[in-house]
Amino acid sequence: MNIFRTSLATLLFVTFFSNAAYNDDTSGFRKNKPSSERFHQTLDEHEKLHLIFMREEEKLARDVYIKLSMLYPNSNVFGKIAASESRHTCKVCDTLKRFSIEDPIVNDNVGVFSSKEFGDYFTDKYHELTNIGAASELDALYVGALIEEFDMIDIKTCPEVMIEKIDSVKNTNDCGLVYTNNRAINSLYENLIDGSENHLRAFVSKIENYIGEGAYQAQFIPQEDVDTILGR
Repeated sequence: MNIFRTSLATLLFVTFFSNAAYNDDTSGFRKNKPSSERFHQTLDEHEKLHLIFMREEEKLARDVYIKLSMLYPNSNVFGKIAASESRHTCKVCDTLKRFSIEDPIVNDNVGVFSSKEFGDYFTDKYHELTNIGAASELDALYVGALIEEFDMIDIKTCPEVMIEKIDSVKNTNDCGLVYTNNRAINSLYENLIDGSENHLRAFVSKIENYIGEGAYQAQFIPQEDVDTILGR
């Protein structure tokens, strides 16, 4: 990875994704809770807020990829993954409805984020990511791969913005896959991680058409986890 790529990852990490979410005491992005823990069917406030966050984060990925697909119409990877992200955000919406949680998305237009908790955060991320991706197709592919790396982190644990905005959320283990014992949410989050892994593989394949096979370096998550996802 050249200096620009390192700077890109660092910029986005500091600006938007600062999140000490990866823990060595878990296996990659999968949680490992004791089987004796009771699975519950009602949600606490942290679980509800994290679902709201994930609804908009999956929309963010969709919206960024729609924008990049318009900028690079000859590259079909953005459009295909945007369609997948659309299904993902709908699945999160279905889970919100299941637990009678109000959908934060009242306007589904691209680049519009309206939740009172995280709307401004996602609006800023959308503009920053699409501006970087507009520089070149390779930059756009790196943005896609970066989104998928951070999406896995945010599914697993509490994003930093939740810690900053929600008084009761004190650390990265206070929400996300490592926190919840609800079967429906566990299943949803595992499926979202599977999707992010598939998307990362697709973006890396396209990136390595430019930089050479096997040359992609992890932008945030540990390289060993990226290698495992890529089957290396």
